Amino acid sequence: MQAKQGDRIKVHYTLKDANGQVIESSKESAPIEFTIGEGKVIPGFEKGIAGMKPNESKTIAISPEDAYGLRDERKVFEFERKNAPGDFDPGVGDTIIMHRPDGKSIPVTVVSITEKGFLMDANHPLAGKELTFELELVEIVKN
Repeated sequence: MQAKQGDRIKVHYTLKDANGQVIESSKESAPIEFTIGEGKVIPGFEKGIAGMKPNESKTIAISPEDAYGLRDERKVFEFERKNAPGDFDPGVGDTIIMHRPDGKSIPVTVVSITEKGFLMDANHPLAGKELTFELELVEIVKN
């Protein structure tokens, strides 16, 4: 039986960057569980799992377009200190939650501290990067 659209599956994965360094892995914990086609994981991950059989393993490369998208420099902006709460003092590299005018929360990374405030980046940290996943289909829960 091969994994297909609509199947609920359990998968172990190891994500590596272009240099082969492990970014994250489920190997030391429980496998992730999701339904193929629900969009709960990046599109390239779903495509890579489709057609696999239980206990099968493989390595796939996922382009930025099928992962976290291309970097968008319009998502890099300056947040002026005068608009921040009095106790707001993040460090470079910190990820904080900001709120858009429509109320939606978005994580941003502090890129640098500027004369007026903070340079922020709302791109996903893996945007613009090709990702390598080692996949192991543990189980097809239902199909």
